[in-house]
Amino acid sequence: MLIGIGAFLIVLAPLVRFQVAPSLIAAPADQYGISKLEAVDAQYFSPGDLKVMTGDLDITVTTRGDVAAAEGDRVVWEEAMAVNDVTNQNPLINFTERRSAFNKYTGEGVNCCNVNIDKTPVRLQGQIYKWPFDVEKKTYSVFNSTTGKAFDAKFVGEEQVGGLTVYRFEQSVPATKIDTITAPASVLGMDDPGDVQVDRIYDGVNTYWIEPVTGSPVRQEQQRHDVLKTQDGVERSLAFVATAKMTQQTQDDLVKNAVDGRNTITLLKTTIPVALLAGGLILVVVGFLLMRRRRDV
Repeated sequence: MLIGIGAFLIVLAPLVRFQVAPSLIAAPADQYGISKLEAVDAQYFSPGDLKVMTGDLDITVTTRGDVAAAEGDRVVWEEAMAVNDVTNQNPLINFTERRSAFNKYTGEGVNCCNVNIDKTPVRLQGQIYKWPFDVEKKTYSVFNSTTGKAFDAKFVGEEQVGGLTVYRFEQSVPATKIDTITAPASVLGMDDPGDVQVDRIYDGVNTYWIEPVTGSPVRQEQQRHDVLKTQDGVERSLAFVATAKMTQQTQDDLVKNAVDGRNTITLLKTTIPVALLAGGLILVVVGFLLMRRRRDV
């Protein structure tokens, strides 16, 4: 009996390691989280004030999983981002919504389920919310929701965040037209009468600090530079210039989640399989010894 149980545990060990663990280690379908960011001395064009304002911004990002839309290897998350100017008491200077589908194991975008940004359909590419498990020191393609495109994020080194060793990646987004709007010519410093059309041009640098075992972001920084240009290519005004950083509380929460996830992965991939294998071998050895002793008696 001991030999049989031991053999069962020995067979079970690799099954847990190579079949059960990979199926359980995945992004959740029922995700819910709130992240806070701050941008000090940001500048933005205020349509209500018809001028460029300077102030400290409070940014709240709420993410919810659409459980009903999750199926197979994919999960679907919805995001709402609200930006408030706390210095000038100007609430909701920007509000965006986003619906994304991605592979729950690799983090790569999946094009289904009415994915969109502000209700406009979008084609997803690259990493969406998370990075793959066991992140490598290489370049990854990461989706940028402002432009609706993916750009390379290059590995630039290892750093410590909250006591964790993490990988730092930097993504540079080239100048990209993201919108065309109409504004009074006089507000833009032009002598033309009436309104003129201007293009909103965005460029930025996004930095990600990723815990490599789980592929979870534990810190993020966004340097954004938007300008308004008339159709002749002349820059007429700033539109949005800011460096947004996660608050310490948000960073601490993400570090805790990454540690919990890493511990779970270690438990499923290492601790339990090793314990099963060791226990199985011990039972088999004890069983053989008992059988041998019986025969000798």
